[in-house]
Amino acid sequence: MTLDRRHLLMNSGFALAARASSPAWLLAGCAPALHLDRLGSQGVASAVVPRFDLGVASGHPKTTRLVLWTRLTGDDLPEQVSVRWEVAHDETFQRIAASGVETAESAWAHSVHAEPVGLEPGRWYWYRFMALGDRSAAGRTRTAPSADANSGAASPLRYAIASCQRYDAGHYAAWRDVAEQNLDLVMFLGDYIYEGASRSDLPRRHEGGEARTLETYRARYATYKRDPLLQAAHASAPWLMVWDDHEVDNDYAGLQDARLDPRFPERRAAAYQAYWEHMPFPKSARPQLDAPGSAMRITGRLDWGTLARIHLLDNRQYRDPQVCPRPGQGGSNTVKLAECAALLDPRRTLLGPAQERWLAEGWDLRRPWNLLAQQTLMARHSWTDPTAAGGTYWSDGWDGYPLSRNRLLGTVADRRVPGVVVLGGDMHAHVVADLKADFDRPDSPTVATEFCGTSISSNGMPQDRIDRARPFNPHIHWSRSDKRGCMLFTLDANRLQVALRVVDDVADPASAVRTSASFVVEADRPGAARV
Repeated sequence: MTLDRRHLLMNSGFALAARASSPAWLLAGCAPALHLDRLGSQGVASAVVPRFDLGVASGHPKTTRLVLWTRLTGDDLPEQVSVRWEVAHDETFQRIAASGVETAESAWAHSVHAEPVGLEPGRWYWYRFMALGDRSAAGRTRTAPSADANSGAASPLRYAIASCQRYDAGHYAAWRDVAEQNLDLVMFLGDYIYEGASRSDLPRRHEGGEARTLETYRARYATYKRDPLLQAAHASAPWLMVWDDHEVDNDYAGLQDARLDPRFPERRAAAYQAYWEHMPFPKSARPQLDAPGSAMRITGRLDWGTLARIHLLDNRQYRDPQVCPRPGQGGSNTVKLAECAALLDPRRTLLGPAQERWLAEGWDLRRPWNLLAQQTLMARHSWTDPTAAGGTYWSDGWDGYPLSRNRLLGTVADRRVPGVVVLGGDMHAHVVADLKADFDRPDSPTVATEFCGTSISSNGMPQDRIDRARPFNPHIHWSRSDKRGCMLFTLDANRLQVALRVVDDVADPASAVRTSASFVVEADRPGAARV
């Protein structure tokens, strides 16, 4: 490493993300790019406008292909720009495995969604982009194992779940922790951005007021994407992603927002376009601009060798509106079952009929594990004693659609689907729960296990409020809202090991991150056990 390069690394914002234990490729790959329009014989670089300051990312890994993402920046970009990409077997890019050129267009925010094919199953690669004399930082990614690979025997699947990374609420020490873990996958489960204006009492500020237009959503993503710790996490492994509400507007349901604004479909269309422009989704997922609200499919599946099938759900776009809202509003409410009979309407669905069928028909009965990546807490959580008038529930989550939940878990029980583990976010709390065939009977069989991760940075509700509800929810083993962080998982054919990671000080990007509790799930025995 040259002195200039070392100086660049030491003085970059990424120094906060990289500690001595970080892999060498991470230090080199996630530092600011070397902005080169040409290199002379002495290796001296002439500076140009930085074009890749939103970082790089990869996602949707299959056995022989995946998606590489970046977005060009700068005020003087032409309408169309040719962007070269490279995938290499080695971090020095001496052995190129695939390469190509994509056209970045102003109509799609000069985003790039490259889709290399013909890669080898189950192996790691490095990738980068070049355009307009500039070269991006390098990222590391991998393909999924082949369908017949005995995954989990010699190389278990290591992954993280994360959600709710409100930029102004705190710093991203949790992302630094993820980047250092040498994971195979990161699953992001919603609320990548927050659409609202910054508050003056929070640790940092973002640009503008509430995002409502395509340009303001794009600006909000750019603010988040410039965070060096988030960039490090993106560059460390491929991501699987689902959205929740704040990528558009709090508590929206389908084409309805909480304000009942008749113009909301246009706002959702702008938000969906900005989401695709900034995430490593394939071109086939690009929003349908001629459909109401610019429909975009995020539902999908990934098979990980012979070990697991991962199901990705969308619980926003197809849901029925929340019932029993506050007068004159839509959106969520905390309601008593005895005062809201519509909660038990069997026609209501959180996923939509088509997605419900898709999931019911796609459970894997051969692999030992089925991982369900979705947005919120599935376990019943009553705020009052459910034996007295049926309990009290928050209407925006699965508790607002209890018969839809019953259909899902009933299928799992009836078909004896193996190793169902529900993964969620949204609650800004670490929650570990057993999912019951009948939550009204504590002795009812446990049919699946749930791990709902706390937020990366968004504030949680008071812990004493959760503590008061503990006696009403005996199927919940752990529920802590007082810390930010993520969850780390190690999965093999026999068991799932889970570490609940928490940040000591969310206001400090260099904060220590530790494990607050550990759990294990056996493949042939639904339910979590503390270790």
